Amino acid sequence: MIEVAAGIIVSPEGNVLLGRRPEGKPYSGYWEFPGGKIEAGESAADALKRELKEEIGIDPHHLHPWISRIFHYSHATVKLHFFRVLGWMGEPRGLENQEISWQDPHEVDVSPLLPANEPILRALRLPSIYAITNAAKLGVDLQLEKLRQMGEIGFIQVREKWMDTESLKRFALAVMDAAKDAKVLINSEVELAHEIKAHGVHLSSGQLMHLSVRPDFDWCGASVHNERELAKAVSLGLDFAILGHVLSTPSHPGIAGMGWGKFSEIVKGCPIPVYALGGLEKKDIGCAQSQGAHGVSLLSAAWK
Repeated sequence: MIEVAAGIIVSPEGNVLLGRRPEGKPYSGYWEFPGGKIEAGESAADALKRELKEEIGIDPHHLHPWISRIFHYSHATVKLHFFRVLGWMGEPRGLENQEISWQDPHEVDVSPLLPANEPILRALRLPSIYAITNAAKLGVDLQLEKLRQMGEIGFIQVREKWMDTESLKRFALAVMDAAKDAKVLINSEVELAHEIKAHGVHLSSGQLMHLSVRPDFDWCGASVHNERELAKAVSLGLDFAILGHVLSTPSHPGIAGMGWGKFSEIVKGCPIPVYALGGLEKKDIGCAQSQGAHGVSLLSAAWK
């Protein structure tokens, strides 16, 4: 297996940098994320720093581990270690006779892409905040008003365990109307999510462990608490997971969180994005990403 480090270089506007493989290399003409082979004795991070300097002339100084995926090409099996690069010195330019292009992950207009990068671009469409409704505390009217006023939150989980089925259906439809530009996932209620044509479903850890096939939705996530549950989410081909709780929370009084060390250990090398949950706020996004998280999932803090 060939070990490769790849960089998701993210501009302040949220675009990512792709490079076109030059003539003479396998898959020449295909677009990919910059990076290259990890040499003996190198860490993945050090390899990426070296490759980005050689390939596009930048010195990254702000990079976070993200996800790792194995891909089987006709000529080799490759394990890709992806990092998100949020800060660098220098101006990217093609130093190996390759074209480069800044692309919106939601609307990529260069092709063909290396096959391994299709799921990466899909994962990059997930926002850094995954909000969970909290109508039980806020009240339905205030929750809907906050949804109408929200800005950057693009994915919402409707989770209101206290509601009966009909109330939950009315509320979920109201959420979809109030947050017109967001993806709305329904917690646990698979049939309801199908009935109202929600964008997806969010599985409880209990549901997750009893499934053998991914639910038929465009987006599907799950709550997990340990390595075994996260591995199950991966095996079902889910789009993402939520892992927690990381820090102490009012909803779990007297129960210590797993801490960032354990969180980082569980998500290391995971092939799907993982959100950190528990005792966190919007200001903790950077910390979470430095530990390998895609972002943070917020309940009360999402609506402050």
